[in-house]
Amino acid sequence: MDADIEILETDRFDCLVVNVIKTMTYQGITIEEPFSKGRVYFGKVPADIDIEVGDVLFIGAKPLGEEKDQGSMEVYLYDEEDNKLDWTLIY
Repeated sequence: MDADIEILETDRFDCLVVNVIKTMTYQGITIEEPFSKGRVYFGKVPADIDIEVGDVLFIGAKPLGEEKDQGSMEVYLYDEEDNKLDWTLIY
């Protein structure tokens, strides 16, 4: 993850965990934003963190490039204690 990226807590929103795929090293976590029903998958959440379907996690997004209202975004996943768990790109 990029250490230079900092998304303020006030710019994050809560999402519901709808699927968890556990392996020995990582977990694949699918979250859903409750109002839009949009889903994002994070594939490298550390396996030692206890996450179950129904848990609430938080996401924040940072637009890439000059076009702030469209295009690619870096999306970060956080727990309730403000720990970055994973990130992904959305195109």
